[in-house]
Amino acid sequence: MIDFAAQRARLAEIDRDLARLQAQHDLAMSAFRFDEANALLPRIAALEDERRALAAALPALPVDQPPVGVVPVLVRPRRMRRARR
Repeated sequence: MIDFAAQRARLAEIDRDLARLQAQHDLAMSAFRFDEANALLPRIAALEDERRALAAALPALPVDQPPVGVVPVLVRPRRMRRARR
């Protein structure tokens, strides 16, 4: 039997690693350290390939379970206060 929970955990780990590497790449590019940024590209590409293959092998989540993630919350605007005299 295939352990889908372990595969989903590995997929989440790959997503975290990809986010970290992409952030490092962006920082290196913004600091004009192009050699360092270019050195990160093969690692990013390898993780993206692994992620793509793993995601294709996993079945979709059941409909009764919503996808897990960050839900944006709108903040109500503050009321303007009157200036004290």
